[in-house]
Amino acid sequence: MERVSSRTYSCNALHREHKGEEVILLGWVQSIRDHGGLCFIDLRDREGITQLVLDPQRFSSEIGRLKPESVIEIHGNVCLRPTETINPALPTGEIEVTVTQLILHNLCQTLPFPLDEKAENVSEDLRLTYRYLDLRRKPNQDRLRLRHRASQTIRHYLDQQGFFEVELPTLFKSTPEGAREFLVPSRLNPGYCYALTQSPQQYKQMLMVAGIERYFSFARCFRDEDLRADRQPEFTQIDLECSFINREELYALIEGLLATVWKTCLGITLPTPLQRLPFQEAMNRFGSDKPDLRFGIELQDVTEIFKNSAFQVFAKVAQKGGSIKVLKVEKFADMTASELASLEQVAKHHGAQGLAFIKIKADEWKSPFAKFLSEHEKQALSQQLHVQTNDSLFFMADTWERACNILGKVRLEIAEILKRRGTLTISDQDYRFLWVVDFPLLTYDEEQKKFVATHHPFTAPVAKDIPLLKTHPHQVRGQHYDLVLNGIELGGGSIRIHDPELQRFIFEHIIQIPHDIVEDRFGYMLRAFSFGAPPHGGIALGLDRLVALMAGTHSIRDVIAFPKTQKGQDLMSMSPGTVTAQQLADLGLRYLPNVPSS
Repeated sequence: MERVSSRTYSCNALHREHKGEEVILLGWVQSIRDHGGLCFIDLRDREGITQLVLDPQRFSSEIGRLKPESVIEIHGNVCLRPTETINPALPTGEIEVTVTQLILHNLCQTLPFPLDEKAENVSEDLRLTYRYLDLRRKPNQDRLRLRHRASQTIRHYLDQQGFFEVELPTLFKSTPEGAREFLVPSRLNPGYCYALTQSPQQYKQMLMVAGIERYFSFARCFRDEDLRADRQPEFTQIDLECSFINREELYALIEGLLATVWKTCLGITLPTPLQRLPFQEAMNRFGSDKPDLRFGIELQDVTEIFKNSAFQVFAKVAQKGGSIKVLKVEKFADMTASELASLEQVAKHHGAQGLAFIKIKADEWKSPFAKFLSEHEKQALSQQLHVQTNDSLFFMADTWERACNILGKVRLEIAEILKRRGTLTISDQDYRFLWVVDFPLLTYDEEQKKFVATHHPFTAPVAKDIPLLKTHPHQVRGQHYDLVLNGIELGGGSIRIHDPELQRFIFEHIIQIPHDIVEDRFGYMLRAFSFGAPPHGGIALGLDRLVALMAGTHSIRDVIAFPKTQKGQDLMSMSPGTVTAQQLADLGLRYLPNVPSS
């Protein structure tokens, strides 16, 4: 094998002004076209493509062996293309390189799938098995380039804002943060385990106690949870924490970061400040605490209309303090049976018994429960909802939270149906950011029969609500906030508790963690707070989700170099894999029989 020469240009760098230069290029063979008297090769590297011209008699042996995706080195001269062969679609489309020397560095075997646009039709499992080939495709390289540029922009912005980038440990201790953890047995401490960090929450708060004041990192996080398109067992957060900051200052900081990234990477100017939407309003209007604002179709409350209704299903809910929510969809009375079935399926999947609906026709209101509706109720609905002929109404009657949540999911399915019909356009380039704010600090868990932290137990309550913790904990507001883009939660954060007594009270008396467990898992933190902890707060943004939305893809797997499947497997390296008996013995472990858990 011949030594690799130093290339003089990338395959995207040669233009008209380079005419006559002797150049050295290296890359992959994109395509080979034999036109009889001349042979043309498109040579590709990560930057682009250059057309090569070869004399088929001089290079007959090399051309006969070459296959697409083989790696070659060429020496040659830059020439201008004839006017009629100029390719305006390529930056190098005005030139070609006449090859004087060709060196084959690696001959490619037959590919398992094509690397052109046809690869999009290849199964994802096959592409992930040969991920190193899949990554050669321009769309994937462009996504990794975008991720790199966004990361560098974020680093530069935060450096200008006075942040230190600090690496934090990956091996931590098991601690309840809402998701199942990956455990790592310790060989040096038999019987003890590390947990891979779900987030560096406690460590970054310790940095604030340490006086760092402004910290950030691109933190690797690990959660052993069921996977989907926007979840991976290992993912990256843009993690930051600040001392002496309030919510408004943090909003402004993050809005500046987003505006800088969007302008630098996409050339788009984001209007700031971003919209703020209280949690209660988001749920009431959109049925979600991460609403997609790119289309309307908002929920409305019609509980009062049905309090004395002959339709007992609605009346009982209204009289017991529940809520009746409705969606009006214009010109949708012609929905098909399959469309209605898909909406009903969504509602049932999220816990509903069914989905009540009305089709507004010119001569009647068509519905399985229309016979129970009085003229007064029809008139009240028409007046409140501005009902028109050919509209459809969809109802959900349940507790306030369940009614909002279920109908919110129905709303999203309606949007998908309207998109398929061509009557609703939703663009991935329409970036609708918002802050969802004013969450309740606590949520009552019916199964556990106790309050749990809505966000996490380190979130500070609104100062004037602190006295309510002992009397009306459900009324206490938290100082946390979520950043949402187009129906996707990009991240969340809060102002943290920095008072050790308040933190202990939340742990032990509100979310009812036993005293000994508090001491075991959080004792060091409470001690740290007693040594001059500053007020502080922060946020963590999902880098994978952020880049995926910027790239216009719906799966974060597309912007991760080597992602896992929905079963948590890396098909390329065949991990996870088995380990030897000796490895288990070193850790004091053994496999248990594969029996169902009780």
